[in-house]
Amino acid sequence: MKEEIRAHALSLGFDVCGFAGAQADARDGANLRQYLEEGRHGEMEWMARTAERRAAPQALWAEARSIICLGVNYGPEEDPLAGHGHPEQGTISVYARGRDYHKVLKSRLKALARWLVETFGGDAKVFVDTAPVMEKPLAQRAGIGWIGKHTNLVSRRFGSWLFLGEVFTTLEIAPDAAEADHCGSCDACLRACPTDALAEPYRIEPRLCLSYLTIEHPADIEPGLAAAMGNRIYGCDDCLAACPWTKFASPTPHEDLAPRPELRAPELEHLAALDDEGFARMFAGSAIKRSGRKRMARNVAIAMANRNTTGRRSRPAT
Repeated sequence: MKEEIRAHALSLGFDVCGFAGAQADARDGANLRQYLEEGRHGEMEWMARTAERRAAPQALWAEARSIICLGVNYGPEEDPLAGHGHPEQGTISVYARGRDYHKVLKSRLKALARWLVETFGGDAKVFVDTAPVMEKPLAQRAGIGWIGKHTNLVSRRFGSWLFLGEVFTTLEIAPDAAEADHCGSCDACLRACPTDALAEPYRIEPRLCLSYLTIEHPADIEPGLAAAMGNRIYGCDDCLAACPWTKFASPTPHEDLAPRPELRAPELEHLAALDDEGFARMFAGSAIKRSGRKRMARNVAIAMANRNTTGRRSRPAT
């Protein structure tokens, strides 16, 4: 049954498929509680509101017995950090340059869930990262990859360029072997962080992370952190791109995840001139639209102020 499910998942456009039990892992709950108690979720209050369900898959759906973990490769064709050398343009995180991945993954997950129920019975529910699911620990338990020192999932085949999604099912499916940690003594991702958000391995301080600040943080950005943004206007890929395992990654084969030309290296002057209608039109169907024009305008203004500085490697005083 497992191999039939795996084969069908690959035929639907997933690049990797693994299996985990739906039972909670006490370590996940403990790590989440510590994260929240230390306030590292910042303005992401939804993490605290959903903590109980987030820590235990069966708290989200009591009938679940197994979880099918899926990954889709969104690897870039070009060096994701090349844009830092063009301060007149804004750099957008690789994951947000194409179609909104939530929509892409959800349609494939629903197709897999329908086939699963029709073929093997039981019931199924699908989740992408908008749901309170701790996807990275589940993916590690399912053998898809391991959580690296940058706190993101790393795959020996795809590096850190994987979108994740899950199918929860009432079927009893034997889990795959968990993936071991292959980071070794490497600390390339820690050294690559522009703001020391990764001062310790396996522990991130999101309130210093440029991905958090440019996407989730609604208020003004502290001047030292703003200077470190350089021309990043949505997200940051530095720690992902620095990981040696990315050398094994390949560009995404999925046309619906390919970068849109206007999002590869948008001109800051053009972005600064967008009104509400222009913003909605330019970012229609993109994950960027979710954060809204106000945050994008703030980020663009910072990038324009940084044009005469390097920005990329500067670090704020701590």
